[in-house]
Amino acid sequence: MTAETSPGTYTNPVLDADWSDPDVVRVGDDFYLTASSFGRAPGLPLLHSRDLVNWTLVGHALERLEPAAAFATPRHDCGVWAPSLRYHDERFWIFWGDPDQGIFQVNAPRIRGPWTRPHLLKAGKGLIDPCPLWDEETGEAYLVHAWAKSRSGVKNRLTGHRMRPDGTELLDEGKVIVDADRIPGWFTLEGPKLYRHDGWFWIFAPAGGVETGWQGAFRSRGFFGPYEERIVLEQKDTDVNGPHQGGWVRTPSGEDWFLHFQQRGPYGRVVHLQPMRWGQDGWPVLGNDGAPVTAHRRPALPPQPPAAPATDDDFPGGRFGRQWQWTANPGDGWATQHSGDGLRLTCVRSADAHDLRRLPNVLTQRLPGKPCAVEVELRLDSDEPGARAGLAVLGDAFSWIGLQRGADGAVHLVHRFAEGVAERERDADHARLAPDGRARLRIEIGAGARCRFSADTGDGFRPSGPVFAATPWRWVGALLGLFALAPAGGGHAGAATFTRFRVTPA
Repeated sequence: MTAETSPGTYTNPVLDADWSDPDVVRVGDDFYLTASSFGRAPGLPLLHSRDLVNWTLVGHALERLEPAAAFATPRHDCGVWAPSLRYHDERFWIFWGDPDQGIFQVNAPRIRGPWTRPHLLKAGKGLIDPCPLWDEETGEAYLVHAWAKSRSGVKNRLTGHRMRPDGTELLDEGKVIVDADRIPGWFTLEGPKLYRHDGWFWIFAPAGGVETGWQGAFRSRGFFGPYEERIVLEQKDTDVNGPHQGGWVRTPSGEDWFLHFQQRGPYGRVVHLQPMRWGQDGWPVLGNDGAPVTAHRRPALPPQPPAAPATDDDFPGGRFGRQWQWTANPGDGWATQHSGDGLRLTCVRSADAHDLRRLPNVLTQRLPGKPCAVEVELRLDSDEPGARAGLAVLGDAFSWIGLQRGADGAVHLVHRFAEGVAERERDADHARLAPDGRARLRIEIGAGARCRFSADTGDGFRPSGPVFAATPWRWVGALLGLFALAPAGGGHAGAATFTRFRVTPA
């Protein structure tokens, strides 16, 4: 489902799923976007558009998180925070902050890579939301970043550095260039994006918190300040809460646009497109005089066919599409390729099989932002008692439906869940036999991400358990997941095969 409503208009959000903390750049006639990926692998998603409305996922810049050992198990809210995407010296550059390690950088000659290994530019706790700037007038390079109080004890300020033009080293100890504690009413200043325009250094940065805040703009004649500030986008009388943290981009014809997120609970941070212009006083004006737009004239760009990041998958040859990410760095042999269609997942042995939140071998994609039905076919190819596989909605609380081999040798349809405070799952409905070890699984996701589970084991779809309300983690929206598990022990525990994964709008 795309954001295009008619040939001349679009409707927000243009990306109706959890593409958190977006940043955007134009190269020629092409627009590229990246977003936070936190602890999932591969990370740093790369999206492409020709019209800023219709987007497709073309790859990832980060194959595995580093150090690898730190992300061998899930760290759902850690990892890659708020990347910045830039194009300089005929290369793409992405900078991001890992709040536990520091500021990293990767670069590539083409958006599809090959991307360099992550380079740690600045080590330290709580260093987040970095953004570089190469000043084409002077040849100088700069970097600005924010702070996470949870790691550093510091927040609400932005620190600036001079940087080597090759992006490998910072040239000074850094200086606080914006201290929002000194700005009346401002708190939780973060997510800076750095630009040069009309003789000014500009920092676009949100404040006020992800659910209630606003987008600010700062300007100074010199990089190190002093900076003036202004609120340029806020909720006002719209239903777009906390509109902020994103990037400014200019089209080939000179139109200005701003992409930002809106926090929507279990759906995560969906992406909106706002018109932008420069006022007579030289300050940017976003949306409808500072209020988010719901629908608007499309950018003046060549018409494009409707498009959106893929969700459906037939898993040709056992391979899964770009939309899928593991909940940690992947292990060898979790998914095996073969000559037919279908995703063949190994039943990975684990002492944590009772809690999907602890498992690295859950293959996930983003929860759609609109009501829909999710369906997949499953066959359990394991004789191991306790081996199981299924379809999950995964967050701080989770629920899944699938198949499990019982101690009696039979395969049972099971439905389980765990509350956010629970340490292990329990039954959401009574188990029933799956005579041939197969099932069609379905989750109907309604308004408010309320999920109704059902399954067909040969006699038609039958509902299972009560309605489950999907929940996010702290920073990550809820996820759809596929998995195959077995109890701890020795030896190969078999596999499960998933076919025909479909997401159908309600």
